[in-house]
Amino acid sequence: MTAAARGLPAATPPPAAELPWLVGDIGGTNARFGWVQAVGGSALHVRTLPVAAHDGPASAVRAYLAGLQAELGGAMPRRAALAVATAIGGDRVELTNSHWRFSIAGLQTELGLRSLAVLNDFEALALSLPRLQPAQVRWQGPAPQAHGTMAVIGPGTGLGVGGVVHTRAGWQALPGEGGHATLSASDEFEAQLLAQVRRTHEHVSAERLLSGIGLPLLHQSLAAVRGVAAPVLAAQAIVERGLAPPGDAAADPLCSDTIEAFCALLGSFAGNVALTLGARGGVYIGGGIVPRLGDRFVASRFRERFEAKGRFRGYLAAIPTPLITDTLVALSGAAAAIEQSVG
Repeated sequence: MTAAARGLPAATPPPAAELPWLVGDIGGTNARFGWVQAVGGSALHVRTLPVAAHDGPASAVRAYLAGLQAELGGAMPRRAALAVATAIGGDRVELTNSHWRFSIAGLQTELGLRSLAVLNDFEALALSLPRLQPAQVRWQGPAPQAHGTMAVIGPGTGLGVGGVVHTRAGWQALPGEGGHATLSASDEFEAQLLAQVRRTHEHVSAERLLSGIGLPLLHQSLAAVRGVAAPVLAAQAIVERGLAPPGDAAADPLCSDTIEAFCALLGSFAGNVALTLGARGGVYIGGGIVPRLGDRFVASRFRERFEAKGRFRGYLAAIPTPLITDTLVALSGAAAAIEQSVG
């Protein structure tokens, strides 16, 4: 759906725009950077750098810029916005699932920027929702709506949650840390599964199971509930073995069932987010895990469980649950944050 259809104002460069801009999307594993040359334009020269290879964002930004000298001709960004995988509550930023720690003011000075916006990664992802084009999503549920609050959830290294609401001032993001809300069971099997997890974790949040760091625990807990032995596997191995067709040497029934449990639990959680935010404009699914599941996710119990809220089944049945297939959309949300700050 186009920006105009979502009610966004025309992209007229404000006097203080001072392009070009640097935008970044920093998770627990990777940091993606892009270059914006026009207000409302797409991020160009996108590069992905491993977080573990740098001691902080300043080092990563310098490496990004150094690798683009031929394309940029020595140009330097005047403004920047970084979407980071943690809560923002002041000048000090500590990423939840990586070693990066920094001062926003210090980073702005170090990089010589006129302005630096640092926002939660799902705040940026939420700001990108009104700008999404049909080619960037795969639809589930009813047709998209051109109005109403929208939400986004995303299982990646962790589990992010955000929302966006249209106001007289335009689209405003609703940042939060919904991934750390307590995960609930919808049937007796899930009750046993969560009871197993509570043996080792006092608080079972949604992120504890519905994320890259959570999939191995979900796999082990499922094995324990069924009384079978299973090797400890990384999330990537669980996904690969779980998606392998029956009869394939790599196929693993327990990994396949882990994916099914993951999708069902995620559906229930997404339904809770929709009800909490009143996200009648859609609950979008982002993050790095679900796109890898492909048709398996579409055929899973996700949508069934999303709608399974008793008397509010009809309310949820009318809400679309699009899958974001473009992994770079948070960069456009970061650019939107700069536009808001200078416009």
